Amino acid sequence: MGKTEKSAEDTHRGHRKRLREKFLKSGLAGFHDYDIVELLLSLGTPRKDCKLPAKEAIKRFQTLRGVLEAPVEELQQIEGIGTHSAFGIKLVQEVAREFLKAKTLDKPFYKSSQEVFDYLYHAMRGLKKEVFKVIYLNSQNQIIDTVDLSEGTVNSSSVSPREVIEGAIKSNSAALVFVHNHPSGNPEPSTSDKGLTRELVYAGRIMRLKVLDHIVIGDNRYYSFAGEGLIEEYETDFLNLMLRGTSEARKRLYRAKLSPNRLD
Repeated sequence: MGKTEKSAEDTHRGHRKRLREKFLKSGLAGFHDYDIVELLLSLGTPRKDCKLPAKEAIKRFQTLRGVLEAPVEELQQIEGIGTHSAFGIKLVQEVAREFLKAKTLDKPFYKSSQEVFDYLYHAMRGLKKEVFKVIYLNSQNQIIDTVDLSEGTVNSSSVSPREVIEGAIKSNSAALVFVHNHPSGNPEPSTSDKGLTRELVYAGRIMRLKVLDHIVIGDNRYYSFAGEGLIEEYETDFLNLMLRGTSEARKRLYRAKLSPNRLD
């Protein structure tokens, strides 16, 4: 091996060592997507420079999520990504998904809006369309299932309260959590988001299902309807409507009893 080749290899080894030490010290904080891909590729090809293939992968698939979900055949079309590296990427993706799912399932939801965000963020960031998910929970607030209900603009016409309720009955759920993303990166709910959430809370109350939260995922942040007090507000509105309806019904019954034209 010539001095130039040895020098290049030493440089690659030093760079990779610094990346690994940085990761061990503070996790992925401060890492670019291509840095993470480079670390993943280095697991399959520990003696090669993986920076250029990593940057090319991000360029082609746009985000870390895009790389993780890319078909193995397409990953291997990038020069420097062989069978072992592609296999490593897919394995890490599946292991991480199962770990996060198990971690979320093991804990009650009432304390874990942040945890649900952490679980779903990497799966939903970078999406070009809005995706609306329903999380079904049992009476102990343990997650039973997570279902994609619609893709596209989220509103009352694209998300059917009836479909949500049918899914809850089928899974024997007692509580619901709704999650959708904003591709713009701004998690602030729209008027349509608020109207839909109100409808879903009302539908849940009618069927004796508790809506725990609606989380809107943006760019590394989220908006919680429960955290902002809106779920409680919608529940109060529903109860007031029910009370007004009961009061009106009683008044009509009273007037009917006083009417001289009533049938004895």
